[in-house]
Amino acid sequence: MKLYTYFRSSASYRVRIALNLKGLNAEHVPVHLVKDGGQQLQPAYRAVNADALVPALVDDDGAVLTQSLAIIEYLEEAHPQTALLPRTPAERAYVRSLALSIACDIHPIDNLRVLKYLTGTLKVSEADKDAWYRHWVEQGLQALETTIVRDGRSGKFCFGDTPTIADCCLVPQLYNARRFNCDLSKMPTLVKIGDHCMTQEAFINASPEKQPDSI
Repeated sequence: MKLYTYFRSSASYRVRIALNLKGLNAEHVPVHLVKDGGQQLQPAYRAVNADALVPALVDDDGAVLTQSLAIIEYLEEAHPQTALLPRTPAERAYVRSLALSIACDIHPIDNLRVLKYLTGTLKVSEADKDAWYRHWVEQGLQALETTIVRDGRSGKFCFGDTPTIADCCLVPQLYNARRFNCDLSKMPTLVKIGDHCMTQEAFINASPEKQPDSI
């Protein structure tokens, strides 16, 4: 397998965690989202992913897969060992809802291309851009905190004591929240789960600082 990735991309980070949890190897192909005007915008990468987004995964049969959660679901089906979803349909739907609240509600309005549009096209100041980021991330994570606490099924991880796709999404979002100095004081459960995740080798080795393109 081949993974097109960027060390700070939270979507790529999710897939790296999933690959590590499942003990799968993929050749990492760095796509720098800032250098050269954004390598994801160049024709060579657009030929891989027309959306000009990372990650993209090329499987062993040469199929190109995009969208981080679709990639993780593919890995779950193709490599069911070390399951990242619980057993029952209702439990699986719940865990997916946690992951989607991050991947669909929090992350899209705060990712790099949105922030660049704010400061570039709309001429928003850096301070206002950062305020935008913190507002939406803090609001989203507070809602996720409330959901997890009310549900009462979290343990060491978002769902019980086994990592799931929800944790694959949570850890990168917390990483980026800290980069932008978000106030995480109202999300103690999420912070505790994230801190535990970062004691696990699969999460540690997927972190941005561990990637060869972070230099």
